[in-house]
Amino acid sequence: MKILLPVDGSDYTKRMLACIAARDELLGPGHDYTAFTAVAPVPPHAARFLDRHTLDTYYRDQAEEVLRTVKRFAEQHGWTIRVAHAVGQAAEAIAAFAEAEKPDLIVMGTHGHTALGNVLLGSVATGILARCKAPVLLIR
Repeated sequence: MKILLPVDGSDYTKRMLACIAARDELLGPGHDYTAFTAVAPVPPHAARFLDRHTLDTYYRDQAEEVLRTVKRFAEQHGWTIRVAHAVGQAAEAIAAFAEAEKPDLIVMGTHGHTALGNVLLGSVATGILARCKAPVLLIR
């Protein structure tokens, strides 16, 4: 099974990974995992003062900081994993990546805001649920 793991390096990501690792019978090492992170874009008014190479290096470094830990965790648990990143708002970037990759399942950690909290704060999980066709497993 192809499983997409949207990650951001937060405690919610760590809990999601621990939950998967604790349930080998459901989502263990027999699957193909892709860890994906979205890097927030540098605001255009600041980006215009930076050359493309500097921006690309910054985005790659930000993604690597998040993905390095996930990759190490996956390797320790014997999972087959690849990593990817994109620049953009999280929900949109994850949905675009999922559309291109066609995972069988998306597994992600969530903050677990209430409905009112989602309205006030927004929610990446809510955006994923609205945009993606693949089943989504949210771990709180």
